[in-house]
Amino acid sequence: MKTTFFTLLLLLFSSGYAGAQQKLTLDLAAARKTALEYNKTIANADLATLKASAAVREAIANGLPQLSAAVDYSNALGAKISIRFAEGMPPSEIDIKPQSNFNLNLTQLIFSGNYIVGVQTAKLYQSMADISKEKSELDVVAQVTDAYQLVLISEELLRLLEQNQANLEGLYEKTAALETFGIIEKTDVDQLSVQVNTLKNAVKSSERQLELATNMLRLVLGVPVDTQLELTDRLERMLSEAETLPLAESFKVEEQVDFRLLNQQELVSRKMIDMQRANALPTISGYYRYTYKLLKPDFDMTPANMVGLQMNIPLFSSGVRMAQVKQARIDLETTQNNKSLLSDQLRIQEKQLRFNYNNALETYLNQKNNVEVSRRVYASLKLKYEQGIISGLDLITADNNYLKAETDYISAMMQVLQSGVQLQKLYGKLD
Repeated sequence: MKTTFFTLLLLLFSSGYAGAQQKLTLDLAAARKTALEYNKTIANADLATLKASAAVREAIANGLPQLSAAVDYSNALGAKISIRFAEGMPPSEIDIKPQSNFNLNLTQLIFSGNYIVGVQTAKLYQSMADISKEKSELDVVAQVTDAYQLVLISEELLRLLEQNQANLEGLYEKTAALETFGIIEKTDVDQLSVQVNTLKNAVKSSERQLELATNMLRLVLGVPVDTQLELTDRLERMLSEAETLPLAESFKVEEQVDFRLLNQQELVSRKMIDMQRANALPTISGYYRYTYKLLKPDFDMTPANMVGLQMNIPLFSSGVRMAQVKQARIDLETTQNNKSLLSDQLRIQEKQLRFNYNNALETYLNQKNNVEVSRRVYASLKLKYEQGIISGLDLITADNNYLKAETDYISAMMQVLQSGVQLQKLYGKLD
């Protein structure tokens, strides 16, 4: 009874712990590491490499000794064999007894062109799987980086809106108090009230955007949707790195992961031509057979042990092999054309991404200065409003201009960060 009680307690605590909400505290490096460990795309890429490795072992094993065993049983259902031992003598009938054999067969491939090329092709596919995994890891790291930065940007925008709302609410309260004494017109109070309500709606919308960005980060991380995330990296550090992003002096297309993957495909296409040509070569194998009679017939001339060689020579295929070789050559030419096209596309893409980054960086630095100017202008006009020099409409206009400058600045942050990630991804330097 006591054991059962403690067992129940253990189950209750275990279920409570399993159902508890997980919390992850992550900087960007930890987020990337988590994604590489739990992201389903990476998991599938790992499985693909394991499958390719198993395919290589299968291809090699096809050329190693093969051992098989078989048991057979036959019954002639009362049939007889008629044998005449001499001319003029009546034939003798012999019953065909049931037979049963145990056969042990050992075969060894000696030569096969298909086998050699098959092993080489399997190893090429394994290399392709490794490069594909590298590409998947690069894609996921880029996705995690973008999602992580988007959450920080969303938090920054929410903080800005909340701060602006708090400032206007305080100003509204002061204005409303002055209106009761007839110092401020009611129109100014109403205008500020509308502006405060507009900001409240903007704050709610920003909160939803932050939740969407956080869910996207959870998705690319590969963690449960109810996982709490605490991001410890700061925008200041990322922006500082983005401002001094090292640009490649010369873009080497042959080192780009997509190009390497297509280059590997070209090698596979060449091997497929060799594979079709190898179909015309003979196949030589040796064998050993051991037979044990479980049920012996009256006359048994089958030896218990047998060794031999077997050679298969393709003689005529009605043009099938020629057509297969032609198809393989067409596939190779297509791959080469795609490779040349990709090379041109990557060079153009690098120039475009470099332009996007430089343009985004310039915009970011300009918007950074604009925010400072807008902040000083707004502070000056706010003071004049409190002194009754300008109207509430002028103040709201100044507030909108300042808020727009801030949001444009945040948008510029996002653009320079994203363009930097895209460029570094193309270079394969996201680490």
